[in-house]
Amino acid sequence: MSDKQIAVEGVSKSFGHLPVVENVGFEVADGEFVAIVGPSGCGKSTLLNLIAGFERADRGTIGIDGVAVSGPSRNGIMISQQGSVFPWLTVRDNVMFGLSGASHVERTERANRYIRMVGLSGFEQAYPHELSGGMLKRVELARALVVKPEILYMDEPFSALDALMSLRMQMELRRILDEERHTVLLITHDVEEAIHLADRILVLSPRPARIQAVFEIELPHPRKLSHPEAQRLREVLLKELGL
Repeated sequence: MSDKQIAVEGVSKSFGHLPVVENVGFEVADGEFVAIVGPSGCGKSTLLNLIAGFERADRGTIGIDGVAVSGPSRNGIMISQQGSVFPWLTVRDNVMFGLSGASHVERTERANRYIRMVGLSGFEQAYPHELSGGMLKRVELARALVVKPEILYMDEPFSALDALMSLRMQMELRRILDEERHTVLLITHDVEEAIHLADRILVLSPRPARIQAVFEIELPHPRKLSHPEAQRLREVLLKELGL
């Protein structure tokens, strides 16, 4: 696998006469965590959908491991703000849903491992309506990780949670990434979330989205947002966003 796992070059996208993404280019290394922030409605989610293969660019190229993106691929999993847990399946069955090519016993054991990893042991037989919002996000995360994707595409996955639960989920995600290697692209409107999680932050301009600024974050994990460098970076990012 190349160190350059994702390569975006000169990508533009319009919907009708409305330009949404314009001449965006950047690279993401294997195992890197990149957060993308920008004003509401600037085109962040559209850009992520282009990279994940759910939308086609009007111009430019997108490559994953040196192969041009022509549609969604099994090497990447999307986790969105809407959520995608099946209400008629138990926690274990939800996590097992995407597994194939193994015996039922092997799939059950693998699902149980990831249920434990996200801290849901004891809830294997629970149904979604019996779980809190934070627990549902854990189910979704386990279901994404169990298929061992190379890339996690995350579109404001914790935005519907309260501040405390969102922080807990960020910490869980960071802990899991310390155990398993994944490349992550995170769309977020939360500057502190980006600082807490990412190796690099891309700031997008108002629509049509262009890359306005790039920030490398060299603070070690686990990070404290009270650290002077984290506070400095927060102020700089907010200024970039016009706040």
